[in-house]
Amino acid sequence: MKLDKFDREILRVMQKDATVSMAELSQYVGLSHTPCWRRVKRMEAEGIIRQKVTLLDAKKLSLGVSVFIYVTLKNHDGDSLTKFETAVQEIDEIIECHTTSGDKDYLLKVMVRSIEEYELLLKSKLTCLPLVDHLSSTFALKQVKNTTELPI
Repeated sequence: MKLDKFDREILRVMQKDATVSMAELSQYVGLSHTPCWRRVKRMEAEGIIRQKVTLLDAKKLSLGVSVFIYVTLKNHDGDSLTKFETAVQEIDEIIECHTTSGDKDYLLKVMVRSIEEYELLLKSKLTCLPLVDHLSSTFALKQVKNTTELPI
């Protein structure tokens, strides 16, 4: 789907505040209510707008420890990858899982309350993930940038 300047502006505004009313959105982008509404509905139907979410403050929820974990698997056949990826879905503390190129197979992002909580998670769940050969953890010291907005 080709996006014009109005579509892109609608997306920019909605990324900043998904609760914006259609009346406010149409004012921000310089369209009347109905054409703006049609564009939003079209982008929802096309899957460009997947969902509207509420963003939470991890620190205020006492989830102050972010850990990035590189995972290397023992096997790389399709069944092994599927088993690992299915198991990852069951661990709530894993908030992101990416396949990667190079000598590591996956990159996980984990959020926990403390180093001790991470140690328990590591021992009780992460090392038990199917076909894991090696885990390498790195703790984030400070988050320098955090955005949910795509560069459109």
